[in-house]
Amino acid sequence: MTHQKLTTENEKDIIKGCCEGNIIAQKILYKSLSSKMFGVCMRYTNDYHIAEDILQDGFIKVFKNISKYRGEGSFEGWIRRIFVNTAIEHYRKKVNMYPVTEIESDHIKTYDGDIVDQLQAEDLLRLIGELSPGYRTVFNRYVIEGYSHQEIGEMLGISEGTSKSQLSRARSLLQIKVNELHTITKTGTGA
Repeated sequence: MTHQKLTTENEKDIIKGCCEGNIIAQKILYKSLSSKMFGVCMRYTNDYHIAEDILQDGFIKVFKNISKYRGEGSFEGWIRRIFVNTAIEHYRKKVNMYPVTEIESDHIKTYDGDIVDQLQAEDLLRLIGELSPGYRTVFNRYVIEGYSHQEIGEMLGISEGTSKSQLSRARSLLQIKVNELHTITKTGTGA
């Protein structure tokens, strides 16, 4: 294990080393993916320390289950799924998700697309992070991870309708936050 970074060339060696409990292989895997996986963890919580706990739990699961990776699909994608599931498990243990009333989409005020185009990615992630855990989790699963409402409902133990309501409310709140941010930015720049 002379490589210090996970690459497509050494991926099989690192996986094999991790399966054998090789600490060097585990360190290489950790150093190569920890910052990306920490970003995944932060999408599900706005608390740095909780995200660190999820990161640690996720890597423990990766190392315990790495022998189950069958080489189908992306190895990083396989790991990302473990982290997303770990974040959701953590969320389920800590927070009860309460259903909200279904909101009709024609009652939601839409925002100007130019406003969103002007937002920096970090601003948008910060706004998403300000959502309540239930809204943030459903929003991340649906918009960012691409899961259906039925899949989200099964993962979180909620109804499909509740998932739709949570997403609708999250979008509505984000639209308000984006508009507020745009107003502050316009006022702050003298526009």
